[in-house]
Amino acid sequence: MCFSAALEFLVSKSSPQIAHTPFDRKTRFKSILGGSAGNLVEWYDWYVYAAFTLYFAPVFFPEGNETVKLLQAAAVFALGFLMRPIGAWIMGIYADRKGRKAGLTLSVSLMCVGSLMIACAPSYDAVGMLAPAILLFARLLQGLSVGGEYGSSATYLTEMAGKNHRGFFSSFQYVTLISGQLIALCVLIILQHTLSEEALHAWGWRIPFLIGAMLAIVVFWIRRGLVETQSSKEAQEQAKQGGPKSGAIELFTKHPKAAFTVIMLTAGGTLAFNTFTTYLQKYLVNTSGFDKSTATEITTAAIFIFMLIQPAVGALSDKIGRKPIMIAFGICGVLFTVPIFNRLGTTTDVTTAFLLCMSGMIIVTGYTAINAVVKAELFPPHIRALGVALPYAIANTIFGGTAELIALSFKNAGHESYFFYYITIMIGLSLITYVFMKDTKKHSLITDH
Repeated sequence: MCFSAALEFLVSKSSPQIAHTPFDRKTRFKSILGGSAGNLVEWYDWYVYAAFTLYFAPVFFPEGNETVKLLQAAAVFALGFLMRPIGAWIMGIYADRKGRKAGLTLSVSLMCVGSLMIACAPSYDAVGMLAPAILLFARLLQGLSVGGEYGSSATYLTEMAGKNHRGFFSSFQYVTLISGQLIALCVLIILQHTLSEEALHAWGWRIPFLIGAMLAIVVFWIRRGLVETQSSKEAQEQAKQGGPKSGAIELFTKHPKAAFTVIMLTAGGTLAFNTFTTYLQKYLVNTSGFDKSTATEITTAAIFIFMLIQPAVGALSDKIGRKPIMIAFGICGVLFTVPIFNRLGTTTDVTTAFLLCMSGMIIVTGYTAINAVVKAELFPPHIRALGVALPYAIANTIFGGTAELIALSFKNAGHESYFFYYITIMIGLSLITYVFMKDTKKHSLITDH
């Protein structure tokens, strides 16, 4: 209730242009909150896989040492990312042509099915190779869902916000994204303290996937009640009158510069984000030497603070622009990524490990808090959902989805530190994009209704 009241107060202080829209403040607030809640469940379902990999990997991949099992599970995680460009392409077009609301509803439906399949999947001992095949299919389905979710939710939240508050409200996409990851870790902590290690490995890991499927059903009904954005309505009306329609050819032939900009500004950011969140837990266990429970608690505490600072940085971008914040992320990422991981790999102190994890996440906030609004501001409404989703999904598949796989591969080969230099190089390439691109706050293609 306190959170809802605070958010509604902030909405009430929004840009005066809101009064001239067909949506009153209450409708706008409910829409932003509803879109955010759905995004939370989507990402909870996605990250539960990463959080519980240490427990279910032996169920589907029984042979090999611990690192090999994690590599196999990470490979399935990476393959799930391969479906994200396809999901972004199909559902980005769907959200542009049928509406943001329709895209959001479809994505959460697919996520529900994928989570339910994993929760009920048989073990390798029971059905042999069919078990990892079911796991892979479920993750591909979830990848399809998340590929469409990002573009639809980023576009929806940005279009529903007023001109002077787009950075703040669009930051709630990553607030809910991180919240989903945080809740997944909290569920893990609760289960670690209520179930034995044997029970978690045997059947306890299924519980969070079942929870995700049930929550997705609730969100399905919430999203069916959302209002459509004015930008989406106008784009659909223009399409009916013979105007341009969303499509991959339209995107890459008519908006190639914007599409390439999204790919490059995403590359370093998504790699850093996935490294400092999903991979960090494994790094603390496999390299730093913390036990699974302690590693989970460290990452959960750091991610919680990481979540809280997103709106502050988003609001800051509404004041000073998007470009300075992205440049700050690029410079700090290049300078401090290697030192942070080198020190983290040698510490056995919980407080030191937490502070190092937190410092890395604070740096990454320069990307996470504002990347959604930056991408949305680059495209006109008729192709905005696809323009946000598809180039992002391509970069996320290549760099974000392979983060764990590359990190574990380097470790298995005895050259773990190479991975940290790889992250640094990619952030450096994104930094070049930040320096030369226009500040989208001053050059936005979003019409303020």
